[in-house]
Amino acid sequence: MKTLRNIIEIDEEKCDGCGLCVPSCAEGAIRIVDGKARLVAEKYCDGLGACLGECPRDAIRIIEKEVEAFDEEAAMVHVRTQKKDDGGTPAAPSPPSSGCPSAQLMNFAPNQAKEDAMPRGCPSANIHSFDGEKVDKDPAAAPIPSALSHWPVQIRLVPPHAPFLKNADLLIAADCSPMAYGDFHRDFLKGKVVMMGCPKFDDMALYEERFQQIFRQAEIKSVTVLVMEVPCCQGLPALVKKTLKESGKEIPLEIVTVGLQGKILRRDAYPSGF
Repeated sequence: MKTLRNIIEIDEEKCDGCGLCVPSCAEGAIRIVDGKARLVAEKYCDGLGACLGECPRDAIRIIEKEVEAFDEEAAMVHVRTQKKDDGGTPAAPSPPSSGCPSAQLMNFAPNQAKEDAMPRGCPSANIHSFDGEKVDKDPAAAPIPSALSHWPVQIRLVPPHAPFLKNADLLIAADCSPMAYGDFHRDFLKGKVVMMGCPKFDDMALYEERFQQIFRQAEIKSVTVLVMEVPCCQGLPALVKKTLKESGKEIPLEIVTVGLQGKILRRDAYPSGF
């Protein structure tokens, strides 16, 4: 049965058959055939796009198309039984371990965030220059540790079933915000699961579908949205509010707006079921 949904599309002109996309697909929906990446079957592709970040030639994109519905059970059977493709060609090998595992789900214990303030950075939406604040820092002091507890962090790469989303306090941050707010790890990331993206350059339709699925499935405890004061950021909190209301879940929401020079300009709190 066919349905209108998201699915990957591979541009054969751009694809050079490197195979980096193959191991990034947990459902085994891609393999290399005749020197090009191919979609094995529509029903194996969940349309979440975990493979996008692995393609060095930008040959994969997500489109909306009337195709076979995603069959998770069939995909898992396919993964377990697939040793070789139909033509007898061995499946493409996994990339070297030194590569960036941008789609591999990982949980790890975050470091204890240091309480000392960090220097404030300067984001770039339009071109601005600022005099940085002077911060006294002992050159021998230990580096400030990360509060990150999982991977990946990009909105388009985090699947709704990711185990670290379950019962999480969710932080949805615009890409530029950690650059502006120096104490991002201590004040916002510590104790939270983060998803990051750019509402100006990314696919907002994909964001909407992703947030709908997460809010309905993951039993999120709270949501914090961190954005910059620039106009291109404002679509993100609006989209989160919309998808939260549509989910029917009573989840408290806070929207925090950061100025270009790193100061918090506004905090807007919305109670559960707003």
